[in-house]
Amino acid sequence: MLIRQGDARDSRLDRKLAFALAWVAGGLNAAAFHEVGFFSANMTGNVSALSSLLAMGQWGHALGYLAIVLSFIIGSMVSTLAIGSGLRRGIGTIYARVILAEAALLAALGLTRMALDRSAGVPMLIIGLAFLMGQQNAIVTHISNARVRTTHVSGMATDIGIGLARMLDILRGKAGPADRGEITTRLSLHTGTVLSFLLGGVAGVLAWRIVGDLCFVIAGLVLAAIAATSIRRAGQTVPQNDPLD
Repeated sequence: MLIRQGDARDSRLDRKLAFALAWVAGGLNAAAFHEVGFFSANMTGNVSALSSLLAMGQWGHALGYLAIVLSFIIGSMVSTLAIGSGLRRGIGTIYARVILAEAALLAALGLTRMALDRSAGVPMLIIGLAFLMGQQNAIVTHISNARVRTTHVSGMATDIGIGLARMLDILRGKAGPADRGEITTRLSLHTGTVLSFLLGGVAGVLAWRIVGDLCFVIAGLVLAAIAATSIRRAGQTVPQNDPLD
């Protein structure tokens, strides 16, 4: 799931990756919003809020939203640099290892949040989650050649609408059936990812209500399990001179 890249991946691998990581991202985004009232992965909404606050001259509040957006971008940048370095060095498990790093940082964030005063830890939680969501989105974008997104649904909702329109044209005889298989595959991927994000959000809020900030640690363990499984299954194919082994 986290080893094959680009055209070497099939639709089954894309779906497994998208559904699992979208479930985690949906849970984190919803749990954080339920707790502190901010979205860590919705950059469209955050940039809109930033522009509104700037227009009203509320510079202090605007800086908070700017920090969220910049943190997401920096997370994506750091992830891309790590992936690029790993690929240049021939580390076949680099994507799984970056996910493992995300898992460790997420667990550390949850534990730190539990140790801090609740109000004092709000900026750290949102900025930290934005960084991690940027990191995760960059990973799946690279490994799938941009076919998969897991931390937001706007683009996927658009793709679902486009796919449904193309299927409707085929059913009405306005277009040939040659692309039916590809359209169906993409609809399955995008619809399943959106549903996974939705169900993950429900699970995230319920988990936060039951165990509080420990839910972020649990999410980190889920990501660690996904990454560790990929690394273990790739063990026989990873070069023996892998410098990170």
